[in-house]
Amino acid sequence: MRFPRASGILLHPTSLPGRYGIGDLGDSAYRFVDYLVSAEQSLWQILPLGPTIIYDSPYQTLSAFAGNPNLISLDKLAANGWLEPRDLADAPAFPEQVVRYGDVIAYHEQKLDLAFERFRTRADPSAKAAFEAWCARNSAWLHDFALFAALKARHGGAEWTKWSRETAQPSPAQREALRKEYRVQVESHMFRQWLFYTQWAELKAYANSKGVQFIGDIPIFVSHDSADVWANPHLFQLDPSTGAPKVVAGVPPDFFNPTDGQLWGNPHYDWQAMEADGYAWWIARLRTTLEVVDRVRIDHFRGFEAYWEIPGNANTARNGRWVKGPDAKLFEAFERALGKLPIIAEDLGIITPEVIALRDRFDLPGMKVLQFAFGDDPYSVNTFLPHFYVQNCVVYTGTHDNNTTVGWWRTEATEGARRHLRDYIGHDVQEPHWDLIRLGMNSVADTFIVPMQDVLGLDESARMNKPGYKGGYWSWRVTERQLEDRARERLARQTRLSARSPSGRAAQG
Repeated sequence: MRFPRASGILLHPTSLPGRYGIGDLGDSAYRFVDYLVSAEQSLWQILPLGPTIIYDSPYQTLSAFAGNPNLISLDKLAANGWLEPRDLADAPAFPEQVVRYGDVIAYHEQKLDLAFERFRTRADPSAKAAFEAWCARNSAWLHDFALFAALKARHGGAEWTKWSRETAQPSPAQREALRKEYRVQVESHMFRQWLFYTQWAELKAYANSKGVQFIGDIPIFVSHDSADVWANPHLFQLDPSTGAPKVVAGVPPDFFNPTDGQLWGNPHYDWQAMEADGYAWWIARLRTTLEVVDRVRIDHFRGFEAYWEIPGNANTARNGRWVKGPDAKLFEAFERALGKLPIIAEDLGIITPEVIALRDRFDLPGMKVLQFAFGDDPYSVNTFLPHFYVQNCVVYTGTHDNNTTVGWWRTEATEGARRHLRDYIGHDVQEPHWDLIRLGMNSVADTFIVPMQDVLGLDESARMNKPGYKGGYWSWRVTERQLEDRARERLARQTRLSARSPSGRAAQG
C-alpha cells in the first residue's frame, strides 16, 4: 500500500517522561502528540506493546495480543476513581532517564492490584457492564491469556514447560476447571487488559484527531513462554512430550554479530497446520494490531519467504538452515480477510530476489537505513544511498536496533564511511544526525522516520537496543526538559522544506 508523503518520530511509550519510573498512556503521551503536531510530524512509530518477560524486550512478550500493564497510567486510574491521589503519594524517586524495570514492575503491580480490588467492590453497574462487554468482544484471546498469566504467577514466574502437567498441557475440561479455581486472579488480568486497551483507545483517538497516525510493530515470531504457544501448541514445532521447541529462530552471522549470528530462541511455526485452518491465528493477530495502530511494520519480513531454522538445543545461530516459509499464501489470506494491507516490510538483512518479489507483489514499502548507506567503497551499488531510493519505501536515520546517529559517528563509522558522508553531502560533518535527517527528509521516499534520540543529537548512551546482546537495553527515557529543546522548531522547518508537513506545502525561501 502506498502512503502519502509524510514524516514522524520513533519513540516507544516506555521512553516517555513520567513520575512512575516508566512512560505510560497518561499526560506525557498526550503532550508528545502535541509535540509531534508542533514539529509538523504526522506519524508516531512505536515498538510492540505486549507485556514483556525477558530482558525487558518488547520483542519477547507474554502474548501477541495483550497490552503491557506497565503502560497503564496510574494518574488516569486516580482520575477514574479506581485509585485515590493518596495511593500514589508513595511513588519512589525513580530515575528520570532510565527504566529500572524490577522496581517499576513491583510498584505498578501493587497499584494495579489495589485498583482491581476497588473495581470489584465499588464499580457501579455501568462500569461492570462496560468491562464485561469488552471482555466478550476480545474473548478469542483474552481468556487464554488471563488464565496463562494467572498460572504463571502461581508457579512463581516459571516457564510453562516447568509447570505441572495438568497446567502445562491441560485438556479442555482441565482448562475450564482451572478458570474456576483461579477465577479472581484471571479476572484481575482481564481487568488490566481492559484498562490498557481503554486508555490506548483514548490516546489513539486524540492523536488521530490531531492528524497523527500510529505505526505499530509486529514481530514475526512469538516467545515460547507465551500464552500464544501454551494455548495453541499445535501451531508450533514443539516436542509433544515436553513442549520444548524442536527448532528455534534467529539469523546467521550478520552485521550485528558476525561471529555467532543472533540466536533468538523463538519457536518456529508449523506453517502446514496454520495453512490448514486458513491462517486464522495470524489473521486475528493482524486484525487486533490494526485496531490499535494505523499502519504496522512487520519485523523480519524475510522470514515469510524463508526463515533460518536452528536446532532447539543449539548455543549459537551459526549451524542453521534456510527453510521455505508460507510466502504469498499468507498475504493472500490477509487480503481476503482484511483488504489492502497498511504494512511496512522490514526487509533488512540477507535479502534475496524472492523476498523482494514477495514484498513488491503486495505493494509493500520496504525500509532504508541511512547509517547503512556509507562505507569504505563510495562507488559500490548500495541501495541504502538516497539516490537509489524508490518512492514506496520508509527511510530511517537508524532504527531501534541501531546506535544513535551521533553514537554511530563517534564509535562505529569507519574513516572510509566518514569520508564517504563528507563527500556525499559536500561539506564537513559537524552534526551527523542533522545531516542524515536532511538526507532522509529530502529523499523521494514516501515516509521518513527519525528516532527521538537523533532529533536531540544524543550519543551512544541513549541507544535503545543492540541485537544479539542480552540485558542493559530497552531502558532509555526522554526527559521533559529535552522535549523543550529547540530541535522541535528545526525539525518543523526541515519538514516544511521537504514537503512532508501535514499541510503538504513546501516552505518558500
